[in-house]
Amino acid sequence: MPSDRGDEERTALEAHLARWGLRHVLSDADYFAWQRKTLSAADLNQLNRQVERKRSGDPRDEIAFYDLTAQPHILPVLYSQRYEYYCGIGWRVAARINSANTVLDVGCGVGILTTFYARRYPEKQFVGIDRSPASIAAARQQAERLGLTNVCFHCEDVETAPQAASYDLIVATHALVQAEQDPGIPSRSWQTFERARDSRLQADFEQRTGVGVRLDRLTGLLSPGGRCIAFEKTRQLARRVPFQRALAARGWQLAEQPELIRYRLVEEVADDGPFYVMQNDGEGSRAWDESPDPDEGQPFDAGALHGRPRDPDAPLYENHWPSAQQAWERLVDRTVMNECTRQEADGRQFHVELGTISAGAYLYCANTFDQRQLVIVAPARVAVLEGYYQEIVAAP
Repeated sequence: MPSDRGDEERTALEAHLARWGLRHVLSDADYFAWQRKTLSAADLNQLNRQVERKRSGDPRDEIAFYDLTAQPHILPVLYSQRYEYYCGIGWRVAARINSANTVLDVGCGVGILTTFYARRYPEKQFVGIDRSPASIAAARQQAERLGLTNVCFHCEDVETAPQAASYDLIVATHALVQAEQDPGIPSRSWQTFERARDSRLQADFEQRTGVGVRLDRLTGLLSPGGRCIAFEKTRQLARRVPFQRALAARGWQLAEQPELIRYRLVEEVADDGPFYVMQNDGEGSRAWDESPDPDEGQPFDAGALHGRPRDPDAPLYENHWPSAQQAWERLVDRTVMNECTRQEADGRQFHVELGTISAGAYLYCANTFDQRQLVIVAPARVAVLEGYYQEIVAAP
């Protein structure tokens, strides 16, 4: 995809977001000042209550939340939190519509991106569906204001919507894996990132998150040779692997290398995705990758551990990324002082280990939901790690 095409789409998208009243706010202080100025105390209290109810996982509470956020005076403020999300996803999807003549946007919400796609491709037909009545009403109103005649919106749930049509392209972003708090499927043990191919665990994941029935419906809605774009909150490997397996089991193949996308919700950094472009004809497909993402952990150099740190209180080495496991495995001269492996209440297996090496002491933590942490300190700071170890072991 040419970079100038991407730049053109991004520029057009920013102008489109402005027409919705969205702002690119860069600091929490500025955002909350705008929020307090625009929304009443009653509005904020109601939003907070709905956020708490939404976490219950009941679809009715989720619909009520999005109905509330679709109100005209609330919409620009609340949806501006996702400004960079729209920028990151919108131009990527628009640049891939290409030869598709019919496009379905699943979980379109208030239609911010759906109307953008329709404006960019007036010769193509777009359909947006969402189960929030107020969101669909807002989408229809904005489409009318923009003079769009090539897009329509329906208040439907993809799980139950009639399959009376087929589409060349289906877009599903933050619409398939609804259980945001679901931990996914654990690895075989705390020492590996590999997951067993257990049909029972996979079926349970698909049922808990609702992804199974949604993918079944989308598979039936896609035209032969069509494509699907998906972007979900599945960056964590424990969720990404079963999501990918659910896609592969239904014949979905990668048309492009998945792309990792990082964006901000005002100041908070969100790592979602990957951004998948898939097809169901199997031509030119790429293999699904179940290995951890490339991380930002500090490269491990055993020789550098023996140098004197600039700050005597600083660790000789610290890594909170998956690559911490590789660094721990390279501690060939380690002597374990204390270790504990236990099964947590949420089902994860957890391991913590305190030991010594020639350069000092180390503390290593790992669990079956892909979290890894390694800290190495100079000999004089062994007592600090011992204290951390006792706190971790004593924690419920």
